[in-house]
Amino acid sequence: MDRTERFYKIHQLLTRKGVVRGDEIREALGVSRATFKRDLEYLRDRLNAPIEWDRERHGYRYVSPSPDAPRYELPGMWLNASEILALLTMQHLLVNLQPGLLEPHVKPLLARLRGLLGTAEHSADEIERRIRIIHLGARAVRLPHFEEVASAVLKRQRLHLVYRGRGRGELTEREVSPQRLVHYRENWYLDAWCHLREGLRSFAVDAIERATTLEKRARTVADAELDEVLAGGYGIFSGRPTAWAKLRFTAERARWVGAEQWHPDQKGRTEPDGSYVLEVPYADPRELAMDILRHGAEVEVLAPAELRQSVRRQLEAALARYAR
Repeated sequence: MDRTERFYKIHQLLTRKGVVRGDEIREALGVSRATFKRDLEYLRDRLNAPIEWDRERHGYRYVSPSPDAPRYELPGMWLNASEILALLTMQHLLVNLQPGLLEPHVKPLLARLRGLLGTAEHSADEIERRIRIIHLGARAVRLPHFEEVASAVLKRQRLHLVYRGRGRGELTEREVSPQRLVHYRENWYLDAWCHLREGLRSFAVDAIERATTLEKRARTVADAELDEVLAGGYGIFSGRPTAWAKLRFTAERARWVGAEQWHPDQKGRTEPDGSYVLEVPYADPRELAMDILRHGAEVEVLAPAELRQSVRRQLEAALARYAR
């Protein structure tokens, strides 16, 4: 850990335990006696830390400073809500990341993240215990497939995939030029140029049944084209936007949806009656329809007519199941 982290660790030990032996502090910091002595002198002389040696209890402790003593303040290392969320999210991703490809680097990075969290006002353990991030909907990924795909992405080599599409359950064999791995809504996707379909496609990594790296250089697609095709419309299976969905949410649901970002290019406005109209670009309606349906009777599709009829048919089919 770096010097600033050591200062906060010393502060935490003294605050939590009251009196702490020197060897206990050195063990917690993982430093020599000389380094601990220099840190202690810096805290006392430069930061005005009121730390004294307690002869009777054989340890270091904080004492009450005199009224005219200079103010004691640790270096400006603090975490706001966004920073804590970012660090905890990174930690969660690393803990749950498929091991293998990055395993040698993950453990040191996790230790570093815990060190950063521990430099806040509260300990890393306390932050993790009091702040919880719940991730739902993750699907299991076969480790060998993830390693093969990730390696091909970085080496810029083509892949032969045996892929089972979830829409129809069909098994296809494809040769693809991998472009990038995307972690979206708790799951991994491969953005790639599909040589079978002659176009950009996004593949769910967990739906890959076999992946083999080929001795062929991958075709490179510019980032701008990737974003235009695969991030231009709504959802992971977007494609180039071909239409705009116009949705109206009730005034009750507007209080939530009005604060949400469904798409970077979305348009939204609050109507005089308190309802909220949201417009988002899309190409493939599958994921958009699912997100519309989860709002039930609190949303209405205003346009286009094709999307409105598609959602209506799904609602009627759902109602028919409950009419039995």
